[in-house]
Amino acid sequence: MTNNENIRRITIFDTTLRDGEQAPGCSMNPQEKLEVARRLEKLGVDIMEAGFPASSPGDLESVKTIAGVIKNCTVAGLCRCVEKDIDAGREALAHAVSPRIHVFLATSPIHMEYKLKMTADQVVERAASAVRYAKKFCADVEFSAEDASRSDPDFVCRVFGEAIAAGAATVNIPDTVGYAMPGEFGALVRYIREHTPGAEQAKFSVHVHNDLGLAVANSLAAIQGGADQIECTINGIGERAGNASLEEIVMALRVRRDHLKADTRIDTTQIYGTSRLVTQVTGVKVQPNKAIVGDNAFAHEAGIHQHGVLANRATYEIMTPESVGISKNQMVLGKHSGRHAFEDRLRELGISVDAQTLETVFAEFKNLADKKKVVSDRDIEALVMGAAASVPETWKLDHWAVNTGSALGASGTIRLKHKNGDTHKLVAMGDGPIDSIFKAINKIIGKEPELELYEIGAITGGSSSQGETMVKIAMHDRRWNGRGVSTDVVESSIKAYIAAINAMEWELGEKGEVNREKWGK
Repeated sequence: MTNNENIRRITIFDTTLRDGEQAPGCSMNPQEKLEVARRLEKLGVDIMEAGFPASSPGDLESVKTIAGVIKNCTVAGLCRCVEKDIDAGREALAHAVSPRIHVFLATSPIHMEYKLKMTADQVVERAASAVRYAKKFCADVEFSAEDASRSDPDFVCRVFGEAIAAGAATVNIPDTVGYAMPGEFGALVRYIREHTPGAEQAKFSVHVHNDLGLAVANSLAAIQGGADQIECTINGIGERAGNASLEEIVMALRVRRDHLKADTRIDTTQIYGTSRLVTQVTGVKVQPNKAIVGDNAFAHEAGIHQHGVLANRATYEIMTPESVGISKNQMVLGKHSGRHAFEDRLRELGISVDAQTLETVFAEFKNLADKKKVVSDRDIEALVMGAAASVPETWKLDHWAVNTGSALGASGTIRLKHKNGDTHKLVAMGDGPIDSIFKAINKIIGKEPELELYEIGAITGGSSSQGETMVKIAMHDRRWNGRGVSTDVVESSIKAYIAAINAMEWELGEKGEVNREKWGK
């Protein structure tokens, strides 16, 4: 093992809440963003990019909320190189303990000609001017040269030199469209570091996309080329094919410190829990063979592999599941387990809830334990996510029933309680029990959102497993996620749909007849 004094400390800049969240299907409401932000803080990221404040009033408020809560890492806001964006960033980050304004401007010929319609000289002046303006309000300013991997390297050096002279403490080299090859990208980072005027006054960062499946490889090559900071996301979520995966980069550095001679301050035991949270709030699952956090990442089925692992885990495991927060032996709780054991398990899972949520979750745990012989960690995580409602409940499930069969059409009966105390009951026919119930719910709420995603799976194995349903609905070019859990798959589907409806109602504004007239069906 290499001595610690020879290990470079790499800064982890997490952009799950900005680049990850803006990807199709990954949107989060403000409460969900705050929950993820708290988990990123616990994970130990150095910087979290909380959003793009100028993009919408909602994003500004989300960044402002996160900035006011997070204490142990830097909170960044992304801004274009225009004063109104920087003003929004300043407002959003006003109460951050450690704020960073992150400005960006494209430097590639194709972007300058067709998107910006600016000359090279104009780009240089705009970049320096934006950094100087941001520096008036924030000591920590980062400048990114969008599409740097397709830019003239000498021009990037020129822009960076002016940005650093204007006060940028970090300059970022993005592979915005995932175009670079690892050897090429590592050499680019090294060249820019060596030829940028004032390079010794700034940190060099990279932000790599995964269009060719090379985001992690390019990020590691960049570290070998001298990069100080890596921008990445949990589960690799992000625009198009996604961003570089935080968990893969961090564990590559941890496992191969001898080769890469670099490491991070990330608490790797928090990786799996953070991955699960992001999966749950976005509804976007990782594939089973996903490195580090996939369900099969530490599974061994082949006989020769099983024999080797039983003899010595190092035969086929280059890292332990415990090192990323996966318990070797899943502790199970049953109907005879008490509150103390339950609370202890929550702490071991890194889950923190308020007293009211604890009461709700413990009661649901007891109900579930009556239906299942054992309740697993995955079950507990699902119960907590379900109990910690992200938005106020406009509608609440009161009763449901379905009638269906091969020789019959399906009918669904649903009774919902509105937050004002009114109860509404309807029966609808549909193409199957789920369709009939969803149609009945739509009639009650007076809207017909489009169902874009319906996905159901088992949380654990066995016929008594809880079913976990993810739905995504769309209306007026907006989208909302919903998630439901129950040992009955129809009920989990109803819960997920109602959760998405509540998110929609909450975002669209006032409820009731006025809202129906405003938005129609």
